[in-house]
Amino acid sequence: MNYLVPEFLDTERLTLRPFRDNDWHALHAYYSSPEATRFTVGRAFTEGETWRTMCSMVGHWQIRGYGPYALEDKATRQVIGTAGFWYPNDWPEAEIKWALAPEYWGKGYASEATRVVQAAAHEHLPDTRLISFIHSENHPSIQLAQAVGAMFEREVEFRGASWHLYRHPSAP
Repeated sequence: MNYLVPEFLDTERLTLRPFRDNDWHALHAYYSSPEATRFTVGRAFTEGETWRTMCSMVGHWQIRGYGPYALEDKATRQVIGTAGFWYPNDWPEAEIKWALAPEYWGKGYASEATRVVQAAAHEHLPDTRLISFIHSENHPSIQLAQAVGAMFEREVEFRGASWHLYRHPSAP
């Protein structure tokens, strides 16, 4: 299939790549954490739910022509989370998402991945104005959105809670 964006992106420390069969094990470090999932999926997942979630990210590429990447640490070859394009059918608009296992928080990986995804969007999806859709109480994600240049646009009621829509900068 011809995708709208590259299947592989690189940063200094990360390879953003398609998910592989066994990546769900590493992703489960994020999805099994009540703290990590508090403002995203709302609860820790079982192993089966993590596997199905990973498969939905793989399928997203097939349906939309873009999707989330596995974030592979170049030094360890370990998958530390996901970042990329995300547009489920109930989302207000296409977004840039990120989710890392808690042990990788605060090390700059999410902003590094988000910046390369922004660059890919500017080059390959220049007419798509991307958002990040963030629970209003998820202060670390709000700080990250602001750090990569996304601007608060509006508040939206979604799934019984207040969410903030942050707009990523358009292509320069």
